[in-house]
Amino acid sequence: MSRLVDDVLLYVEENIEFFHQQRADTLGKLSLTTILKRKNPYLFKAKNVLTAEQIVRGFLDAHISSNEESIFGSWLEGLAIFVNARVYGGHKSGIPGIDLEFEADRTRYIVAIKSGPNWGNSSQLKRMKTDFTAAAKTLRSSNSRLHVVAVNGCCYGRDNKPDKGAYQKYCGQRFWEFISNDSGLFTSIIEPLGYRAREHDEDFRKSRSRMINRFTREFMNRFCNDDGEICWEELVCFNSAIEEPPRAPTARE
Repeated sequence: MSRLVDDVLLYVEENIEFFHQQRADTLGKLSLTTILKRKNPYLFKAKNVLTAEQIVRGFLDAHISSNEESIFGSWLEGLAIFVNARVYGGHKSGIPGIDLEFEADRTRYIVAIKSGPNWGNSSQLKRMKTDFTAAAKTLRSSNSRLHVVAVNGCCYGRDNKPDKGAYQKYCGQRFWEFISNDSGLFTSIIEPLGYRAREHDEDFRKSRSRMINRFTREFMNRFCNDDGEICWEELVCFNSAIEEPPRAPTARE
């Protein structure tokens, strides 16, 4: 086992707790109102969801899934910067839109780190390219001869055409090798990520189960009629109806 992999193992053991804590904290802050306003009620009607527990579980799990992607994406970004710092002395960039800066082979690399390859729409890709152009201009302001290469790094997945013209796109194995000079690192990091995972997941499942029970009771009180049937019209209005602005008090009030 290489010294780098040893360092990664230690980093993960010392920092994976942060991911689990954020995951639990976010769950604890949720309310039924929050999840009902952020998810699509039409989809659940189209899927013939018939019980309050089903709709609460569906809304909650959809919210948790998207939130976990965001939290873990940020955590992986930290791991990538740690790895690169060990190998190339890289650091978290202070330039807007850039996550990592480092030098290798007389080249300054500026890296925007994303979770997976399909992370953005055309507007977001355009914004990233604008950030790359602005970052390169900033760096060259103090050294006009500086060779700058922009990279969109993705922690998983593949893209077999990495040359995008204005930037390089490295995904999965290619990305981890790029920042570490270790072609096998992408598989070495998977095992330590399970450190105490079962223990943390058991606690999370218990909290999630209690929340489903609590939200189901609240949902039934609010959106089910006396026969127990879901009042879909009321749910859609709660989710999507125009909210009237608060009325200003009159002089008599």
